[in-house]
Amino acid sequence: MSSNEPVIDVRGVGKRYDIYNNPRDRLKQLVMPKLTNLFGRSGPAPTYHREFWALHDISFQVRPGETLGIIGRNGGGKSTLLQILAGTLAPTLGDLTVKGRVAALLELGSGFNPDFTGRENVLLNARILGLSSEQIDASYDEIVAFADIGDFIDQPVKTYSSGMFVRLAFAVQAHINASIVIIDEALAVGDVFFRQKCYARLEEIRSSGAAVLLVSHAMTDIEQFCDRAILLDHGRMNFLGDAAEAAKRYYQLHQTGQSFSTTSYVNKSEATHADQSDCEEIKSGEFTSLRSAETITQVGNGSAECLGFSVYDTQGAPCHHFSQGQVAVFVSEFRILKDIGMATCGVVLHNERGITVHGKGSIEHGVGTGGSLKAGNIVRCKQEISLNLQLGEYTFEIGLGSIDPDIFSRMSEMTHEAIDASVIHLCVLPNAGSLSIGWASNRSGSALSHHGIADLPGSIEFSFPDLR
Repeated sequence: MSSNEPVIDVRGVGKRYDIYNNPRDRLKQLVMPKLTNLFGRSGPAPTYHREFWALHDISFQVRPGETLGIIGRNGGGKSTLLQILAGTLAPTLGDLTVKGRVAALLELGSGFNPDFTGRENVLLNARILGLSSEQIDASYDEIVAFADIGDFIDQPVKTYSSGMFVRLAFAVQAHINASIVIIDEALAVGDVFFRQKCYARLEEIRSSGAAVLLVSHAMTDIEQFCDRAILLDHGRMNFLGDAAEAAKRYYQLHQTGQSFSTTSYVNKSEATHADQSDCEEIKSGEFTSLRSAETITQVGNGSAECLGFSVYDTQGAPCHHFSQGQVAVFVSEFRILKDIGMATCGVVLHNERGITVHGKGSIEHGVGTGGSLKAGNIVRCKQEISLNLQLGEYTFEIGLGSIDPDIFSRMSEMTHEAIDASVIHLCVLPNAGSLSIGWASNRSGSALSHHGIADLPGSIEFSFPDLR
């Protein structure tokens, strides 16, 4: 086989499931068409099911040494596609060719016998996966060391904790020297230290020249490890190309809740008077195009409502995937429903654990709106935030408040607690949206700007007292 010849070639693959409302319909489908043919009745045979296509017309190739990401929302068809590639599920339509030994990290430990010891399960699974006795002997010590479960290797698997179980299962699959490795969220198993070992092992697999298919909801993993990525949506291949671009489209898909062929944006020029607040169609280079907030949960006291919001890069292009240190521009628009004092606005960022890593607004920036606002006024706020944060996914909330103009003018004389108590929260979107922070590909020096949650301003210098 040529070194550049595809090891995976998928052509027009589709997968259909027949859905029955009840077991009786399944029995009818089995029997009635045969009875119809037996009695020679003309016309199409009766059907008692409806068709559900989990995959539609999927085509792509993967070559040796390439890492292909497969992403999409839950129910998009990712697991179905992986099962077909792993050989555990047959396609309804299309053809595929898979060349070489496949290691599929799908349902970790699915072949383990709970009454066998860890050692016995390692040997049994390695044999099932096609390893010879010599290959098993050569890999056994590495597998045990990687799993790092100590003396429990000689205890029945049914006595293992869930963490120990998946560690051993991952170790077996990750050390069989396959030419194709399929990973379905398996990098998220175990504690943080074991996950670090998993990532290091993935780098080793990639460096060995194996083709890797990686399914993950962590877009930082997709961007870091994958050369290309497929975005699946409702069983269809929505995008195939650069991994970073696929990640951006994934977040856009997640934000809108719709496929790219549809849109939830309304052009103001086409809106009726009742829809004057609806947001413009997205156009790169403008900060005036917003996503409608109509379907987003809003919490408030009835004095204001959010009309729309969006997140951009500094060039004005809608963006949900940023490089570490890149500036995100949050734009939101509110309508005042009752007379209020001076408006305040801000953004709060939460990490994957729900920890507030940043919260800042017009009060902290010392920016005011100049006076009280009347019912019917529209307020637009644009806030720039440098994302000097840890790589990962974040959610954000946006909100509008009000403060007495006199209190705002005297903030320098007041405590933080007194100022905070003076702000009236008018409208808050606690789960407005999400964004991700990935590697800065053009960064000079270290690939990371810092370690830990946030990058704190500072400096460093050397001195050599003994050389004076």
